Amino acid sequence: MNMIKTKSYFSSRWARISVLMALLMSSLSPMAHDFEVDGIYYKINGNVAAVTFKGNQFDNEHWYSGSVIIPATVTYNGTTYPVTAIGTDAFYKCVGLTSIDIPNSVTSIGTRAFEGCTGLTNIVIPNSVTSIGLRAFEACTGLISIDIPNSVTSIGFSAFQGCSRLTGIVIPNSVTSIGDLAFANCTSLTSIDISNSVTEIGPSVFESCSGLTSIVIPNSVNSIGDWAFANCTSLTSIVIPNSVTAIGNGAFQGCSGLSDVYCYIADLSRVSSGNGQFYSYSEDGDYSGRTLHVLQGTADAYRADENWYPYFGQIVEDLIPETPSGDVNGDGEVNIADANSVIHIIINGGGSGHGHAPCREGNDIYGDVNGDGEVNMADVNAIINIILSH
Repeated sequence: MNMIKTKSYFSSRWARISVLMALLMSSLSPMAHDFEVDGIYYKINGNVAAVTFKGNQFDNEHWYSGSVIIPATVTYNGTTYPVTAIGTDAFYKCVGLTSIDIPNSVTSIGTRAFEGCTGLTNIVIPNSVTSIGLRAFEACTGLISIDIPNSVTSIGFSAFQGCSRLTGIVIPNSVTSIGDLAFANCTSLTSIDISNSVTEIGPSVFESCSGLTSIVIPNSVNSIGDWAFANCTSLTSIVIPNSVTAIGNGAFQGCSGLSDVYCYIADLSRVSSGNGQFYSYSEDGDYSGRTLHVLQGTADAYRADENWYPYFGQIVEDLIPETPSGDVNGDGEVNIADANSVIHIIINGGGSGHGHAPCREGNDIYGDVNGDGEVNMADVNAIINIILSH
């Protein structure tokens, strides 16, 4: 039953994506430039300018090539405009583009801005940019590295899909939204660092990232979307935090190399579990080599749930509860007592005697709440912010 439903969901999912892609393509309309300076075309938007293309985006004459340096300002007819955006389709399928220099004046990278720029091997996004648009770097098959600054708050739908040479990505702690399919089919991606600002991993975000071997989902995440990690065939282990309350259909479907899942969810009844979330396409249905690691006292709940027990050869209770960020004294809560513990660490220059739980004794890394490598008043402020945010 699960397999049949999963396949039907899988088909309908691609139908929905096909419709969305068709809608996106239908929006490809000519956006003629307003002026050109030094071989770069611009569109005026009020008192600012955006980089664009020459004429119809399907006209090869507008294609950029080689190295392009975008200025922070551009002057036309006696007026100087700050260059604040790389507009929709600006470098769309410019296969001859080899490098791009983006100034700090740019705050947004638009839809399909660099899609299909197969000659780009690396790109540095300045820390002025706050959004990366839909399909912005899709099918940049030569792209090996990209720096996403901590100014970026959103990564759009399919933003890096098909960047098959991209080997690693760090999602900064400013990002709260990652669009569907954002890193799908990045087959060389071996590592992902997801910041604890991300609350949702959307549908198919890392689907078919066949080079991924392990993933730690931060405890800020409350939902994992449909097929989020589907067909990550090299994935051997996953850590799922207690913060997760929803796991979508086929979230880890097709992860044939998966051997260990470490699930810290304490109360399975509060979790919405999708269909076939761990189904591996195994013809003989043999999951004997796969282990689900859970908290003490929770195994029976997992063994009774049809979305979990059929996909694991054994379910073992060998995990200890997670500790919330900011819980310096190890009592399972974040409150003013933790701020006092940090102050105690500072006054005493570290070491023991600061109220840590037994598993932390003599280890002051739990006082470094903001992760800057030091224990100081900034960590006290971080704890206060955590308390106020709740």
